[in-house]
Amino acid sequence: MAGNKGPDKAPDGGPDRWSQGVTEGSDALDLEDGVFTWDDPARIARSLKRSAEASDRRKSSPYRSAMSMLTFYVNRAGKDLDAGQRDVLERAKDELRKAFGRA
Repeated sequence: MAGNKGPDKAPDGGPDRWSQGVTEGSDALDLEDGVFTWDDPARIARSLKRSAEASDRRKSSPYRSAMSMLTFYVNRAGKDLDAGQRDVLERAKDELRKAFGRA
C-alpha cells in the first residue's frame, strides 16, 4: 500500500517506544529513576506526590497529574507487566489517594 511505512523506528532501528519516552521524559513531572519498579506502594505514592507538587509544568492538579502518570504506566505496560509489580502499582494508586486525602 503506497505511503504506508509501517511502525516508526527508533534511531537504533528498534520500534519507537513513545510510551517509554513519555514515562521517562514527561514534560509535566520529573520522576525519580525507576519509580515504577519499586516494591513499596507507599514509597511510589510519596515520590509521585512530591514530583507532582514540585512541578510547575503540569496542566491539572497535583493529584490528577500523579494518578494519570501512574495509570498511564500501568496501562501502557499491559501484558508485559509482571503480575506482582502490577499489584504493587495498583496498591500505589490506593496509597496515592490516601496521600492526597481522597481515600
